[in-house]
Amino acid sequence: MESTLSILFIQAIHGLVYGMLLFLVASGLTLVFGMMDVLNIAHAGFYMLGAYVGAALLLSTGNFLLALIVAPISMGLVGALVERYFLRRVHIHGHAFELLITFGVFYIIGETVKWIWGNFPRPIEVPGILSGSIPMFGTAYPVYRLFILFISFLVLVGMLYVFMKTRIGINIRAAVSDPYMVNALGINVPRLFLGVFSGGAALAGLAGVVASPVLSTYPGMGLDMMVDTFVVIVIGGFGSLFGAFVASLMIGELQCFGVHFIPRLALVFQFLLMAAVLIIMPTGLFGEKE
Repeated sequence: MESTLSILFIQAIHGLVYGMLLFLVASGLTLVFGMMDVLNIAHAGFYMLGAYVGAALLLSTGNFLLALIVAPISMGLVGALVERYFLRRVHIHGHAFELLITFGVFYIIGETVKWIWGNFPRPIEVPGILSGSIPMFGTAYPVYRLFILFISFLVLVGMLYVFMKTRIGINIRAAVSDPYMVNALGINVPRLFLGVFSGGAALAGLAGVVASPVLSTYPGMGLDMMVDTFVVIVIGGFGSLFGAFVASLMIGELQCFGVHFIPRLALVFQFLLMAAVLIIMPTGLFGEKE
């Protein structure tokens, strides 16, 4: 009995860790959709490129903290360039053009990664300071997974503070509700769009760096994460940050318990959940009704 409870506890922690990692990626994508009404496919590319940039820095310098800082900043700059010189130019032509341009950026990033780093996985070792494990509930649990949980919650708390307590956050929430009125009040909405898009790309890059020692770094990691992230924002509701948080935890736990109990069907469960949610609530759990 004690052994079964220990296994269930560890699986629950695994699910929480992966769920928070999903939220790191999905939060930026949700904000971009909520503000700009753009389903940014390039977001998964920023996640992959951030992982490779972080891995390159880690392998060349051995400094994980440097990779943790430089890679997200780099992805934020790349995101700013994409928004300023690609998305903004096609915005007047409608959603189809925006979706196509982000698809194009995603594939360009994928081919660039293969061209620079090759078309094979690059396993990344856990940094020495975060290696090892600690006793937990009768078993040993990796310290690095707890670090993922810590940094994800730190980002969550930081985002809540920015959006609820700062003027920038108030402006962003107002622009999500009514960008035309906010623009009429003299707030530079295009600059807000640029900042949110860049911040979302930085969060994706951070998630890529943090995930690479656990999930490995490989050319298909962006596509894999794009599928999970899409399921998260559909279940949570397009544009709902709280919905993305709840859905991320649901998918994380569902995948981990599914792999443990029914491994052959584990990948199907999240799509079954998405179908069930859409049948009952077509706008998602916390999506706004039209």
